[in-house]
Amino acid sequence: MASETVYILQTYVAGRGGALKAEPQVGCKDAEEARRKAERLAPLRLGVVAFSVSADTELGDYDETPTIIFKAGQLPEMFD
Repeated sequence: MASETVYILQTYVAGRGGALKAEPQVGCKDAEEARRKAERLAPLRLGVVAFSVSADTELGDYDETPTIIFKAGQLPEMFD
């Protein structure tokens, strides 16, 4: 039940009615990998965010406040 830092890349594309549609999240090994992937995908997606959260992956318990590493484009309010 040890807490660890998880690095996640989340991208968004156009959904129905112009709403943002989240693509599947991508796990990254560290903050630098998450940033590089996000920067590379930013011109290709409506929105991109790389962030880290503290998590107990065994229990599926994730911190509700992400630490933003990189963001670009249109994103949901939770990433403001």
